[in-house]
Amino acid sequence: MKKIYLYSLLITLLVSCGNKNKQAETTGTAESVRPEWVYDAVLYEVNTRQFTPEGTFTAFTAHLPRLSELGADILWFMPIQPIGEKDRKGTLGSYYSISDYTAVNSEFGTLDDFRAVVDQAHGLGMKVILDWVANHTSRDAVWVEAHPDWYVRDSLGELNVMYDWTDIAQLDYSKPEMREAMIASMLFWVRETGIDGFRCDVAGELPTDFWVAAKDSLIALKPDIFMLAEAEKPELNESLFDAYYAWDFHHRMNAVAQGVEDVDSLRASFDRMIDRFAPHAIPMFFTSNHDENSWNGTEFERMGEAARSFA
Repeated sequence: MKKIYLYSLLITLLVSCGNKNKQAETTGTAESVRPEWVYDAVLYEVNTRQFTPEGTFTAFTAHLPRLSELGADILWFMPIQPIGEKDRKGTLGSYYSISDYTAVNSEFGTLDDFRAVVDQAHGLGMKVILDWVANHTSRDAVWVEAHPDWYVRDSLGELNVMYDWTDIAQLDYSKPEMREAMIASMLFWVRETGIDGFRCDVAGELPTDFWVAAKDSLIALKPDIFMLAEAEKPELNESLFDAYYAWDFHHRMNAVAQGVEDVDSLRASFDRMIDRFAPHAIPMFFTSNHDENSWNGTEFERMGEAARSFA
């Protein structure tokens, strides 16, 4: 079994069991090659604001050698774009309420500052991926004013809210122009900063044919682009995404650690993944991430001493 490890705000575990021999995958019109560095890689989730007292890209770069020595191979940056003001949650707002896809949150620095992070990370042999929020924008995003027809509306004609995400506006994927603009925004970051891929937020909420078009455009620019889906849907990993969230396995780990289930449930969950997903799909096993840490507690609060064993 090939392994990938993920380090987040606290140490978490990511394991993959993809078929290393099947690396070339076809989407719609282009061919992508799953890069060798995806296998046996350690991912580190970066919360720029919280990582250093300064909360900037420049301050973060000083820690790159230490992260490399720690064993990090891929840096996953939580969204670095400006956060919306309208209906903002709390004083800081959510990274996932983006107001401008091709701008940089000025609290963190500039586009050149982020380029420097990517360049220095590459110089140390690490890759960089960016969190991508394609399902929605902030309620005061530049697109809301410039293209109000690009959004889903409720029965009163107001911007649609999903779940309890009251600070966002859901995008309408029946609009071809919006899809093209979204893909162009993704290409911008690859072209302008040299990032190596994306972690795609709530990927399963979007139409699969959008991801086909996006992947074709991305691999035309960067054939070895790495795509991680925040989803557990087999159809997304046939040829579109390299890796997916092993949510079921994560919940089984919590249950076993709490004595609610026995270890057989872990084997059963693993077997279900083998049966459901393509051989080349990489399941991401983890003990924690920013969502779990925020809503359900740290891995030590959920798993106790078992957190170390699962890691």
